[in-house]
Order: sequence, then structure tokens, then C-alpha cells
Amino acid sequence: MICFALYAAARATNRCYVSLLKPWGLTYPQYLVLVLLWTHKSLSVKDVAEHLKLDSGTTSPLIRRLEARGFLAKERSLDDERAVIVSITEAGTALRQELAHIPSRVAEATKLTLDDGNSALSLLREVATNLASTPLPGNTPAERA
Repeated sequence: MICFALYAAARATNRCYVSLLKPWGLTYPQYLVLVLLWTHKSLSVKDVAEHLKLDSGTTSPLIRRLEARGFLAKERSLDDERAVIVSITEAGTALRQELAHIPSRVAEATKLTLDDGNSALSLLREVATNLASTPLPGNTPAERA
């Protein structure tokens, strides 16, 4: 079943990142927030959550911990006081160079050729998109009958 293969691959990938990020005291989700902000420089907390497919209850503590370490800065949006904008700091930008080797180390650990890795990435994106856009059946008595 595909569910077991996806689950095993996700767990193995997570373990690999955890091991590589340990010297910096970063978690894998924290790393994902940093990667996102290295690309976008600043985003609303809501946008960070949407990009990473996380809820705000998970996103806010990640951002708070990264802010406490000086990697991110938070401020209220000038356009909408309800929105909080998160920006990468100089320390967060400097960390990018220190962690630049991590994606290639993970890719090497998969032992996939470049073509196979690109094919796997394409298929995983397709699976994620398809699953996200497919209405899931409910669990109502009428649907179980």
C-alpha cells in the first residue's frame, strides 16, 4: 500500500534532517520556516502556515522559538494590525550559509540518481496536489451503509 511507503519515506527523511540539524539545535519544522523565509524574506504568519501546510497553533511556537534565537523578527502589518509579519534577520540570513550543505546531504542519503530524484520529487508533488484537491468522503451513517 502506498500509505506505508509514504509514511516510511517521510519518517526516514525526517530522521535524516533531525540528525543533520542537531548541531545547530534546530528542528526540521524550524528549518522549513527558515528555508521559506530565505526565499521570501518576509511573510505573514498566516502565509508561513499556508506554505508549510501547518495550523497556526503549530506555526506560532516555531516562529517564537526562531525569534528568541534571533533568526527572525516579528512586527505588526502596517496594512492590517491583525496580521503579524515575520522577516528573516541578519543572523537568520547568515545561518543559510552554515546550512547550505544540508539539502545535498539528504539527497546523497537517498542514494537516488539525479534523474530518479527529480522523478520522485515530481511524483510526490503530484500526489500531494491530488490528495489536497480531492474531496474526502465523510463518515456519516448514510455513507457507511
